[in-house]
Amino acid sequence: MTVREAGDAVVAAGGTKMAIRDAAVRLFAAKGFEQTSLREVADAVGITKASLYYHYASKLDLLLAIVDPIIDHLRSVIEDIDAVPHDAEGVRAVLRAYLRGMIRHRDAGALCVRDTVAIINVMADRYPDMLDSTRVLREWLAGPGADAVAELRASAALEVLGVALLSDEIVPGVEDSVVERTLLDAATCVLTGCQTA
Repeated sequence: MTVREAGDAVVAAGGTKMAIRDAAVRLFAAKGFEQTSLREVADAVGITKASLYYHYASKLDLLLAIVDPIIDHLRSVIEDIDAVPHDAEGVRAVLRAYLRGMIRHRDAGALCVRDTVAIINVMADRYPDMLDSTRVLREWLAGPGADAVAELRASAALEVLGVALLSDEIVPGVEDSVVERTLLDAATCVLTGCQTA
């Protein structure tokens, strides 16, 4: 993973739309959503502001393009969750699938934490979906007939996996495999009370 300084231009190797998104993630994380102008994003990509508007109608649309994949991933994890056996292997597979999405989208992690108000505002219509998806995942992880302890452990395990969003800031340059293994083991331990899963 290449670390860029706030002033570096973004190469549009993955297409202009992706270059705009990448520049926005970097600038929003460095300066904040409210403090970053679309002109700065366009300049970072090397395009005009009008070209940026061709791809994204507003700064909120751009922020939504950054956040939506995280929500879509969560929904994909729970889509057929009832078909997954609720045993040690099934639980670990669900945790792994959820974690891999967090790792894949960690470039937006710092932004999600630092600009929570902007994220909530842009997600207004999707927020109930996210809460419902998180509830379904938490209840499944807690298991059938779960008591308060199991529900708290399931919530805590999801929080542990959420650390993946900030892993680049906590341990810059760490390999994805280390993040996955470490957080998966920690979440499994929290979920099971550190019994063998």
